[in-house]
Amino acid sequence: MISEQQISTIIGATAVGPQGKLGTVGEVYLDDETGRPEWATVRTGLFGTKEAFVPLADATLSGDELRVPYDKDKVTSSPHHDVEGHLSPAEEADLYRYYGLGGGQAIADTVDTARGPELTENTHGTVGHDTSGPTTDDAMTRSEERLTVGTQRVESGVARLRKYVVTENVSETVPVSHEEIRVQREPITDANVGNALDGPAISEEEHEVVLHAERPVVAKEAVPVERVRLDTQTVTEQETVSDTVRKEQIEFDADDTTRRA
Repeated sequence: MISEQQISTIIGATAVGPQGKLGTVGEVYLDDETGRPEWATVRTGLFGTKEAFVPLADATLSGDELRVPYDKDKVTSSPHHDVEGHLSPAEEADLYRYYGLGGGQAIADTVDTARGPELTENTHGTVGHDTSGPTTDDAMTRSEERLTVGTQRVESGVARLRKYVVTENVSETVPVSHEEIRVQREPITDANVGNALDGPAISEEEHEVVLHAERPVVAKEAVPVERVRLDTQTVTEQETVSDTVRKEQIEFDADDTTRRA
């Protein structure tokens, strides 16, 4: 049995029968006396253009699926009633009989009782005559529509991560060194006289020294720096929903003869 607290979850859920998906739940109808969920409408047909009534007596809610013990042919062939209004006792009895549920006959008896007996000579009390239908009892029923508000989970947008490459200039300062020539002169001493006299006394010579210098060398490598992912969070906000509901008003009107009586 579906509870009142599950109404908002049922609306928009996927109705599933023994053989698979039936459609999407559109509306939930409450019992006039107990206020408990009694019927749900299921959008069937191409693009969900048709709505059929299915009882919630044996239905169960599993996640975002409403499971009922009826196949798609049974649901789509159910008696058609206006899903925008209120189920009358006769309409509800018709649905009960179609699905073979026990409440149908009781509701049908209630409907017959509400019509009341026809006026005869032995009838006592006030009996009204409904100009738009059969004779009624001594009271007129006033009904009104109640607004039932729920939520439906729909797609509101798509977010994605995209990676692309950009180029930027990076400057680094690195110390470099190089060799420079410096001429050193030293006098002839007893320590170096042997090297000084090695070779001809007078000659022409050249002496070379190889100079070295450091130059900056640039190398690049790709290294991982972070991991990025998308996540969602649920934000709850208050939204006001308004719609037009109908209700019946009853007023008293009588001619002068009735008033004097």
